[in-house]
Amino acid sequence: MDEMPRIRILSVEDHPVFREGLRAVLSLQPDMELATVASNAVEALEQYRRHAPDITLLDLRLPGTDGFATLAEIRQLNPDARVIILTTSEDDADVRRAMRGGASAYVLKSLPMQELVVTIRSVYSGTKHVPHEFAARMAERFGDEKLTDRELDVLKLIRDGRRNKQIASDLKIAEATVNFHIKNISQKLQANDRTHAVMIALRRGLLEI
Repeated sequence: MDEMPRIRILSVEDHPVFREGLRAVLSLQPDMELATVASNAVEALEQYRRHAPDITLLDLRLPGTDGFATLAEIRQLNPDARVIILTTSEDDADVRRAMRGGASAYVLKSLPMQELVVTIRSVYSGTKHVPHEFAARMAERFGDEKLTDRELDVLKLIRDGRRNKQIASDLKIAEATVNFHIKNISQKLQANDRTHAVMIALRRGLLEI
């Protein structure tokens, strides 16, 4: 049986404790590999050239420069680079600047690591989404509308990185039915998209990683 392809990740992070915590979480994921790390912009570009990672996790606050400049340089090396901003900054201006600069996602370090894991899979599959953490807080002010067993089945497969066509095959239903379930799930959870729905479900304990 063929081995599952791994998502090769570059972590650009100058805080050793956070970096080691990230390494521990990624080591538990069968489809992920922390290929290399960097602690500043110069190392980040060197490691990107050397390893050509599938996903780059980039802190905005780096010694000697900021993550925005590093993001721009990585995008010059590879216009299709998939970069996830991983930061403590909740500044809306930073979010807008990062996304306009070509970032694929913007994730707060304060969020549970499992949300980052879901985002990595989503970005690797080609999804580019705007930050949803702030919208999620608003959504959580409302009570949960109960998901059906089938909707939970669909949500679990989305969590696992499955595309709609794969979900349809796994559950032996039409792809149009999958789309219908996802629409209902998003409405019930007040989610912006399928990945956002998984994030909300994880935070509310409706799903486990």
